[in-house]
Amino acid sequence: MSQSEENYISCGEALREADRDRWLAALFAPDAARPHLFALYAFNAEVARISDHVSQPILGEMRLQWWIDALNGERAGEASANPTAAALLATIAHFDLPRQKLLDLLEARRFDFYDEPAPDQAFLDKYCEDTCSVLFALASRILGGDGAQKASAPAGRAYALTGLLRALPWQVARRKCFLPLDVLARHGLTPVDLFAHAKTGEVKAVLAEMCALARKDLAEAKQAVRALPKPEREAFRLLALPELYLRQMEREDFDPFDAPVEVSPWRRQWALWRNRF
Repeated sequence: MSQSEENYISCGEALREADRDRWLAALFAPDAARPHLFALYAFNAEVARISDHVSQPILGEMRLQWWIDALNGERAGEASANPTAAALLATIAHFDLPRQKLLDLLEARRFDFYDEPAPDQAFLDKYCEDTCSVLFALASRILGGDGAQKASAPAGRAYALTGLLRALPWQVARRKCFLPLDVLARHGLTPVDLFAHAKTGEVKAVLAEMCALARKDLAEAKQAVRALPKPEREAFRLLALPELYLRQMEREDFDPFDAPVEVSPWRRQWALWRNRF
């Protein structure tokens, strides 16, 4: 087995542990594309978790800078010794993927390290697009498409926003506010109210508004996906999952400050398998 093959296998193993949903979705892809999806998604999983593993923003910044340097070809030796970096760089070269999109993803992740709230809905939309829509677009290219911007932009907003909403209790515990200030203000709320577990009714109203936005983007994305060639649609299999979480958050008895919304692994796997676009 070559070193390159070992790198891709390592990405698959890391992805299975860090982001099982994307790992499962990638299993439906053709054999030739699957290792490259593993590399892309394993990179994303590693970067997305940086904020969970650093105690100070400067440490997160340093890890991001390493990835920026690696993508810019400035750490060739170190990158070749890192299975995820080596596999990602090989995938970029093989499919001529736009490095700037991945650099934009890294730049957007800086927001994760700091206490500042999302200032407005436009900021949050761009954050979701830079961190999630890009993954749909690059997966589409790996599967032989052209990036499917018409589908990838709303797909990323819907998938990322749903994930942020379901993780609200975890964000509150960290005193991090992804809910946009302009949306909170319309309902008479501030981040302080969230951190104090106050005004539950108003918080549920905010979540209802945000869930409606996620549903709108999800419907737009699914309509666009149905118009794509069949092989390219595999890049969007994950769109089977947001509905499972949105349905729970829209229940009348939903407590926004309880534990993060979860769906059993077998239900998620079943939804991914049943997704016929």
